[in-house]
Amino acid sequence: MIFDALVIGAGFAGAVCARELAERGGKRVLVLERRDHIGGNAYDCLDDAGILIHQYGPHIFHTNDKRVFDYLSRFTRWRDYQHRVVANIPGEGSAAGSRVQMPVPFNLTSLETAYGPETGRALGEKLMAAYGAEKKVTILELRQNEDPEIRQVADYVYEHVFVHYTMKQWGQTPEQIDPNTTARVPVFLSRDDRYFQDSWQGMPLEGYTRIFQRMLDHPNITVHTGVDARERLELTDGQIRLDGEVFAGPVIYTGAADELFGLRFGRLPYRGLKFEFETHDTEFFQTHGTVNYTVDQPYTRITEFKHMTGQVKPDCTTTVKEYSYAYTGAAGETPYYAIINLENNALYARYREQADSFPNLYLLGRLAEYKYYNMDAIAARALALADELV
Repeated sequence: MIFDALVIGAGFAGAVCARELAERGGKRVLVLERRDHIGGNAYDCLDDAGILIHQYGPHIFHTNDKRVFDYLSRFTRWRDYQHRVVANIPGEGSAAGSRVQMPVPFNLTSLETAYGPETGRALGEKLMAAYGAEKKVTILELRQNEDPEIRQVADYVYEHVFVHYTMKQWGQTPEQIDPNTTARVPVFLSRDDRYFQDSWQGMPLEGYTRIFQRMLDHPNITVHTGVDARERLELTDGQIRLDGEVFAGPVIYTGAADELFGLRFGRLPYRGLKFEFETHDTEFFQTHGTVNYTVDQPYTRITEFKHMTGQVKPDCTTTVKEYSYAYTGAAGETPYYAIINLENNALYARYREQADSFPNLYLLGRLAEYKYYNMDAIAARALALADELV
C-alpha cells in the first residue's frame, strides 16, 4: 500500500496525530507500534480476576484545556472521578506504632491529622492570617516566615511528605535533590483535598484502550502492532527510507530519540518503574485510589483501580505497588521519567540536532522530546502538530 504519512507509536501522541492527518488531512496513515497493543502507557485491560487495570501504572485524566477535553470526548463518555491521594506515614507521639493517613498535597486537613485537631486548627488559622485562605504557599515561603511555628510546618512537610518520597522516586540523596524543587513544594490553605483542581476530570467510562480503538478506527489509518519501526527505517543523508524506499511524507516519531539514532551519543538517562500487581479477596483493599508511602517502604505508592474505574466487583480487587529504579535499557524495562538537568539536556540536544537534519521528521512526546507530559498536554501537542501538517 502507498501511505502519505507515517506515525511511529500508538499512544496519545501518535494516535491523535494519526486520526487528525487521516480525518482532516485526508492522508493515508501507517501507524507502527512496537508493543503488541495500542494505547501506549495508557493501555488498560482486564486481569485474570476480571479487574480493569492500567498495565503501566495509574492514569487519571484531568485538564484545563477545553479543546483537548472536547476532542477526546468524541471517543469516550466520562465517569466523574475526583482523584484524592493520602500519604501513609508512621504515627508520632501518642500515635507511635500506628499508621496515619493524611491528604496530599498537604492542606488544612493534613495539618490537623499531623498535629491533632486543636493544634492543627490553630496553625491553620495562623497560616491563613499570614497568607490568606484558599492559597497555595510554598515551603520556601513558609521557611522565610519569622514565626518559628510556621517554619516548623515547612520542616514537617519536607520530612514527612516530600524528601523520602523524592529520594525513592529519583534515586537521590537529600543533598542531590534540587533545592529549587524543594522550595516549590506546596501547602494548600484549603480543605479541598482533590489531587487535581483542573476544570475537567474523570475516567473514560469504558477504559482508555477503547478510546484508542475508536480513535484509530478510520478507513485512512492502518495499524501494525508488534513492529519495531527502527528495523524498517533507514535515516541517511537527510532522507528517510521505509523498507528501503524513500518516504517523503511526514514521519511522526514518538519513541525514544536516542534509540532512533542507535544510541550514537550515549543513552539518555531515565527513571523506570516496576509494577507489582496483587489481587485481594475483598471488595476494597484501601480507602483511596492511591496511597503514597512517603517514608519507610521501598515502594512509592499503592493504587487500587476500582476506586478510579467504579467497577462493581464485590468479591475481589486488584492493587499495584510501584518501585522506581534507574533505567538501563535492558529487555523488559520501560523508560518513564526523563532526568532533566543541564548535562542530560545537552545530550538530548545532540539527538535533536540529528533529527532536525531530516525535514520531514517530527519528534513528538515525552520520549521523543525528553520531557514529561501529562496526557492532556501531549494530546494538545499532537493537535498543534496536526494543525501545522494539515
